[in-house]
Amino acid sequence: MSKSGVTSQTVRYRERLWVPWWWWPLGFGLAAIIAAQVNRALSESDVPQWVPFAALFVVAAGVLLWFGRMEVAVVARDGQVELCAGPAHLPVSVISRTAEVPRSAKSAALGRQLDPTAYVLHRGWVGPMVLAVLDDPDDPTPYWLVSCRHPDKVLAALSS
Repeated sequence: MSKSGVTSQTVRYRERLWVPWWWWPLGFGLAAIIAAQVNRALSESDVPQWVPFAALFVVAAGVLLWFGRMEVAVVARDGQVELCAGPAHLPVSVISRTAEVPRSAKSAALGRQLDPTAYVLHRGWVGPMVLAVLDDPDDPTPYWLVSCRHPDKVLAALSS
């Protein structure tokens, strides 16, 4: 039997945690204000006036894209279902129970009740979260808290 390294993967759910759409005009507006101030400071130089605007718009777009780089997914690889949150992967076989954490309970879950050894993928602009309690004696992580916009779809993909 050859080991080709090819695995079959089925995506049950995937979501990228983008920033809200209204952050983009705010980011570009802030970049424009800063670029205008840079232009005033460089008024005596030979730098064209469009250069600060172009440079700061690229920086603003890069920062907003970097903020939204994390992805939450539920995938089935070779018969094993995994919850993927950012760079971490968790087999469903070690999850004892799951629950939705609504926006109203998020501050309590991330506050005093938070175990410091828990895995947390939190994005402040995403309201609800999913809680996955682990039952793995080899893993010191008691549970995962993961931001997602549609926790019902994540939970359905984990249970099916």
